[in-house]
Amino acid sequence: MKMRRLGNTGIFVTPAGMGVLTVGRTQLALPISEGARVVRHAIEQGIGFFDTAEYYETYPYIRRALDGLAPSFHQSALPRPVIASKSLAAGYEGMRKAIDGCRAALGIDQIDIFLLHEIRQAPDFANRAGAWACLHDAKAKGHVKAIGVSTHHTCAAAEAARAQGMDVLFPLINYQGLGIRKGAAPGTKEEMAEAIRAASARGVGVFTMKAFGGGNLAKDYKKALDYATSLPGAVSVMIGMGREKDVDDAVAYFEGRLGNDFVPDVSRKRMFVDRGDCEGCGACEKRCTSKAIRIGREGIAAIDTAACVLCGYCAPACPTRAIIML
Repeated sequence: MKMRRLGNTGIFVTPAGMGVLTVGRTQLALPISEGARVVRHAIEQGIGFFDTAEYYETYPYIRRALDGLAPSFHQSALPRPVIASKSLAAGYEGMRKAIDGCRAALGIDQIDIFLLHEIRQAPDFANRAGAWACLHDAKAKGHVKAIGVSTHHTCAAAEAARAQGMDVLFPLINYQGLGIRKGAAPGTKEEMAEAIRAASARGVGVFTMKAFGGGNLAKDYKKALDYATSLPGAVSVMIGMGREKDVDDAVAYFEGRLGNDFVPDVSRKRMFVDRGDCEGCGACEKRCTSKAIRIGREGIAAIDTAACVLCGYCAPACPTRAIIML
């Protein structure tokens, strides 16, 4: 795949990236060796951009895959991929620990991209001023090359587009607008697309997430990626990949080898609640016509797979996009 420049960062990335969350504890929970094999397969197939986060607990998968490349990357025909990570930390010290922990866990002196994770609305950016200051200092020290925010909120994305020192924006967008928020209310794909365009116009590097709406749009594979790759200003799209077949399908699409009649096999997929994102609000339980969802004793939604008919009606009702299809 041809590399693309990520805004004014000086970083070049592939148009397809791998979201490593899928192999981790809160989703497929693959053994380290198995998940690392998927990561390594992605690298070998030409994917050179990977997204992770402090709370995903997926650093060991990436480290195992990178360790398998060569004793040092310059001795390998496969270059080290660009790695983006992020932290939910609000304060300076929490972010410093997150950055240092990432560098140590991955065995890398400089992390390519480090972000404020999941800015939920514009005021949240100000509330995490300490963490933002730490990111600037880490960049000045050479511990991080580029800094920015990830968000599902249109208002936060618009704020990021205007913020001084913003290198990278990582927003959620898909053709149905699943999971897009605007403060406490739903946002629109048009609003998010405008924020992406505005950020890019200022030299901010933009890569996007959730093209398949957490797997809920997977049956419309080409339509979903056609939309994500057509957005003005978006350089790359992160795709959750948990199996080597996921990697192969994505590479075939981006290399123009995927037939127009391609329909992915979703017969073995199931609706799933990401416990890290679920807030136990009960919106999914109210929306489920099959009575397959309930809020358990832990205050987290649970899906009865025997009763679930895979209609997907619950996913748009979730304000935190915690319901996915795997």
